[in-house]
Amino acid sequence: MVKHQPLQVYEKQIFLSIITGIYGCRWKRYQRSQDDSSKWECLWFTILCSSFFLLLFWTYFWLVAQNDFNDFNWSVYNRTGEWTDETIPIVASTTVGISYITFLVILALFHISLGQQLNLFWLHKIGVLATLATTISGVVSVDDIWGDEWEVLFISLQATAPFLHIGALATVTAMGWLVAGYIVRRQRSNFQMMVLAVYIIILAALYLAPLLFTCPCVMDRHSLKPRPEIIGRRGAPMMAPENTVLSFNRALQQGATSLEADVTISVDGVPFLMRDRTLRRTTDVRKVFPSRQYEDASFFNWTEIRTLNAGQWFLESDPFWTVATITPKDQARIENQTVCSLVDMLRLAARANASALLNIRKPPAQHPRARSWFMDTLWAVQKAAIPTKRVRTVMWSPDTDRGRVRGFQQSTQEKLSVQEMRQRGITSLTLHYSKASHKDIQEYLANNVSVTVYPVNEAWLYSTLWCSGVPSVSSDAPHVLRKVPYPIWLMSQTAYYFIWIASDLFSLAVVFVIFAFQKWKMSGIQSCNPEQIVLNVVTRPQTREVNIMKEKLLFSELGNGHSSAEEISLYPENGYATYSPEEPI
Repeated sequence: MVKHQPLQVYEKQIFLSIITGIYGCRWKRYQRSQDDSSKWECLWFTILCSSFFLLLFWTYFWLVAQNDFNDFNWSVYNRTGEWTDETIPIVASTTVGISYITFLVILALFHISLGQQLNLFWLHKIGVLATLATTISGVVSVDDIWGDEWEVLFISLQATAPFLHIGALATVTAMGWLVAGYIVRRQRSNFQMMVLAVYIIILAALYLAPLLFTCPCVMDRHSLKPRPEIIGRRGAPMMAPENTVLSFNRALQQGATSLEADVTISVDGVPFLMRDRTLRRTTDVRKVFPSRQYEDASFFNWTEIRTLNAGQWFLESDPFWTVATITPKDQARIENQTVCSLVDMLRLAARANASALLNIRKPPAQHPRARSWFMDTLWAVQKAAIPTKRVRTVMWSPDTDRGRVRGFQQSTQEKLSVQEMRQRGITSLTLHYSKASHKDIQEYLANNVSVTVYPVNEAWLYSTLWCSGVPSVSSDAPHVLRKVPYPIWLMSQTAYYFIWIASDLFSLAVVFVIFAFQKWKMSGIQSCNPEQIVLNVVTRPQTREVNIMKEKLLFSELGNGHSSAEEISLYPENGYATYSPEEPI
């Protein structure tokens, strides 16, 4: 006759089963273990964490790079000759990748906090490697095609650094629970001390990180300069096809005080507006003049240019994902747009009492107007009856041609010293936002040099430049900037220091409490012996540490050879662990 005496009651751990099942496909209890993770699984955890941080960086880059999505597509177009929105697959794959890797990291951290052995399922390992390889290839490709865009990361930190600091501080402080649990639950080892040292170094670096921040919006409210004027960069290209009359009209309706356009001279001396070297992207030249679609736009005469449609491409390619928001009436107007001449744009600016910023491209040397292009530009200004003092020119040609265009305000996109600008007769500067540091802007403004920053399409960038004192910005999205009546955030130096010091002290206090609690909790568990655990199994609440020690006790009995003469059933169908000594009959 065999007697069964219950030793231990196992609670149903649905949460733990789900975690270990999804992470390692270990759905049954006997597949789980509280043993230390193998070195191989620790290596995979390191790869998983590396993928997570790389994807986090990659995701942040594309979030702040939204300001320049159209410029990225234009860069790809100049390389391939075909217009496609390459940002869609990049954003979609990045969203899927960061969601998947973040989910796995959370599951891994739950394993560590619950004392479970890490055992990543092989399908997840393939997914992690595929995600990591895709992200690395994306970083390399962007560095090759769009290497200058990395500067946006440093610019964006001027707006996001205080908030990223608080988020990182909260995350690392919370990670103290895992670090403390790992340190106090095991015997001291060199690796434990290394983990503790790394954690302390990271925490100290975060405490002091604000010393490296430069945030223009940390300033006194009374020092804030007037709101920067908005220049319609090629009109309002998110609402209508770029460099068309409708686009310029939309920009003026959205509060733009100036219009920016790209000027090319036709073969018969008519200045017209075109950004690209050819007509392929923004007109139907492939249908009208298929044999000349790769020809330089300046080698067409004005009559030929006027026969081209300059609006259908906008509705078909939807470069800014805005066509769905445009009314059918406006879409019909867009569909009938033609290439705009410089005279038409200047007349529109004159009627609206707006200024004009002209990016003039000098024709090729073999062009019939290669010597008289500047006279053609002057003729257009005179015909439009707009005062020359309201016209600024940015030359796409050597500075030797600047003296020919007299009467206009001279501007440059090259970052020069104040002395060089005075020597060349340049009174204004048009800079890419990545080159417009707060210090340089202040220096130029102090020497009466007007500064225009481009392209500014996002509210965070507009707010940062506003705090820097920039007098005007050139934007593809005047309708977006119009909705920013005040910087997104503005904070005094005193308030900033208070938040910084208070968050550091709070984090330090929380870390001390976590380590003290984990030490106290483990000291209570270590005071129990195996006999007490068995005797008090029914009366004491079940905790993870007690369950771990009970299971190790039972497994040690199996290892001592009791299975030959005694039966120890850990996982019977009724859910009870039983100890069954074999008795003779």
